[in-house]
Amino acid sequence: MGGIDWHIILAGAIVGFTVGLTGMGGGALMTPILVIFFKTTPSSAVTSDLIAAMFMKPVGGGVHIRRRTVRWELVRWLCLGSVPAAFAAVFAFHFAFHDSSSLEDQTKVFLGWTLSLAAAAMVFKAWLQGRRAAAARARAEVPSKGGGHIDVKIVPTILIGVLGGVLVGLTSVGSGSIIIVCLMLIYPELRGAELVGTDLVQAVPLVFSAAIAHVLVGNLDWGLTGALLFGSVPACYLGARVSVRAKDGVIRPILVFVLLASAMKLLNVSTNLLGVGMLAFALVGLAVWGAVDAAAHPEPLWRTITKPRGYWIALMGFGAPFGVGFVAAIGYFWKVRPRLNEATEAAAEAAATGATAPPDVVVTA
Repeated sequence: MGGIDWHIILAGAIVGFTVGLTGMGGGALMTPILVIFFKTTPSSAVTSDLIAAMFMKPVGGGVHIRRRTVRWELVRWLCLGSVPAAFAAVFAFHFAFHDSSSLEDQTKVFLGWTLSLAAAAMVFKAWLQGRRAAAARARAEVPSKGGGHIDVKIVPTILIGVLGGVLVGLTSVGSGSIIIVCLMLIYPELRGAELVGTDLVQAVPLVFSAAIAHVLVGNLDWGLTGALLFGSVPACYLGARVSVRAKDGVIRPILVFVLLASAMKLLNVSTNLLGVGMLAFALVGLAVWGAVDAAAHPEPLWRTITKPRGYWIALMGFGAPFGVGFVAAIGYFWKVRPRLNEATEAAAEAAATGATAPPDVVVTA
């Protein structure tokens, strides 16, 4: 690539800011953007994104290290599986497909399926968090402050690392979504911040191993990589600085939508079918997601923000097939849910200090 490509720098800045703001979406956004919009070869896109991740991951990881939300007893076992698996997967994949055309085609297909898996993992994660929070409310549990003892399951943890290593090594996707969901299933006692912090820290040597392997097999495009670094690294730092203002409830559904659209495009789904499918997903899926999320918050919590719980659930749920639910869901995730989160935190603090709080309004972090 000759000269400076300001379009790629801008794309890198947008993705970098998203990563810093939310801690998610790095490889899942950048790699398909490069392949679909900039017609970059899949292998070069994966390599450049991994090298950019080498500089972005420590930004988020450093924040969590300072906040003591990293479970080092899990990091070491995850790395034992992920680092060698990522390195070996790159060489094995290149050995299996000697022809460059076949290699790029297979990388594109594998990337499409991995993006689909990542989107499903994000939806499952949101559902699982909501279910556990609802169960905690019913039991009136005080939120865990984290940092307590956990029984490390060595073999499953190593296998999670191997799975993440293979996916990240071949596609640069999977660390921030699939690994976290697996950790949630194996270690339900971990707080959300501990899950994210642990994943970010173990991802640093993981992406380094995968990036080195790709460079050694000759996938590096210096111009592309330089443009990505120029745009993404400072934007990631800026996003991290303003991350406290991020509306996660809005960003996450958008990211799931983008992942699914990218996956379908990479898997060569026709444009008409892609348009119809994603329109239906946007209109119905977001409304259903909002209705389920709203129902997971108990009535006493809604009373603290003076909002009618049944009205919002019905508006999103029954209005989903007609487009009304979609509009209502945007309003719910943008305005109502942040207030519910604030009320939840206030109730949790009240329960922890023994102060008076509305009954059954306690959630786990």
